[in-house]
Amino acid sequence: MIASLLLIAAYLLGSLSGSLLLGRLRGVDIRTQGSGNAGGTNAFRTQGLKFALGVVVIDIGKGALAAWLGLRFADAASAAWLGYATAFAAVVGHVWPLWHGFRGGKGAATVIGATLVLWPAATPVLLAMWLCVLILTGYVGLGTVLAGLALATLAIATGADAPRLAFTLAAALLLAWTHRGNLARLRAGTESRFEKARLLHRLARRA
Repeated sequence: MIASLLLIAAYLLGSLSGSLLLGRLRGVDIRTQGSGNAGGTNAFRTQGLKFALGVVVIDIGKGALAAWLGLRFADAASAAWLGYATAFAAVVGHVWPLWHGFRGGKGAATVIGATLVLWPAATPVLLAMWLCVLILTGYVGLGTVLAGLALATLAIATGADAPRLAFTLAAALLLAWTHRGNLARLRAGTESRFEKARLLHRLARRA
């Protein structure tokens, strides 16, 4: 019963979208602007850095809180898996938020927040992969998908237990699915780049 209530609470927590909550204070719905996605990247492109930072803090925070709740209230029978389950429930809530018509973001920030609590040693790997891809290519979506794959690969390579392995694989698959539009545009050559992030390309041009 406690586990079921925690999973429901984690999903509802995940349904609190940072961009949509802050957007209401500003009188905007970013799902009607830019790419139409309720995530940090579209928030940055349409509303600026300060707004996007607020969005990311909320979305990371709810993933971390959901994971902590699972760990805090797990009993002996659920201790091994409940933290991962509540974390993933929050990610699902972010992607399909009950409070916002089931139209949310893509889940990356919430996965990062959960990883900070459940597997903090893997967080630098996740962020390093994302930054490397972003600096080399300028593609935010591609960096996110590859970071998710890196997290799952790290779990396999380190012989992670079943709950951690299941969480990382599920997160990687969900991130690939939520970014399927980005991947399709990438194949078609129409995906937009974050040109300012392509540091090596800019340095090469100056040289």
